[in-house]
Amino acid sequence: MLLPRVERYLRRSGTPPTRFGREAVHDPRFVFDLRNGREPRPATAARVSAYLDIREGGRNSWPR
Repeated sequence: MLLPRVERYLRRSGTPPTRFGREAVHDPRFVFDLRNGREPRPATAARVSAYLDIREGGRNSWPR
């Protein structure tokens, strides 16, 4: 599930939801939409996961 991971990152990093959405997927409403039940496309979910992997020190690299 993507939303719990995003929420955990926001809480730990202190990043505002609008900034996260803008940086990760160029959509400042992204987190709010997830909270309201939005199901991102597989490619969008993969992009967010890659963004979080980088920010959390993971092994994956940013998609090209």
